[in-house]
Amino acid sequence: MAKGGNSLQAMLDRAKAGGEPAPAPLATPSPADSSEKAAPSGRQGTKLIGGHFPPEVSTQLRILAAEEGTTVQKLLGEALDDLFVKKGRGRITS
Repeated sequence: MAKGGNSLQAMLDRAKAGGEPAPAPLATPSPADSSEKAAPSGRQGTKLIGGHFPPEVSTQLRILAAEEGTTVQKLLGEALDDLFVKKGRGRITS
């Protein structure tokens, strides 16, 4: 390898030759660490539930939310509660 092209490689080469210690590996957060830090405070204690649907479903939900002055999140909660009641489970969401 050519000298001066890659300073990290040069450091590693010198460390192998006994010239200086190898640099410590960079710490990378585990998936559990990054998800805990990434969750906004309003979402703590919650779980994401999702599904893949045709684009028209997303459009219709957003239109309904806008017409009713609410959020897609609240509409989905209402729909899930209706499903739970229909299946004899009772309401859960608020």
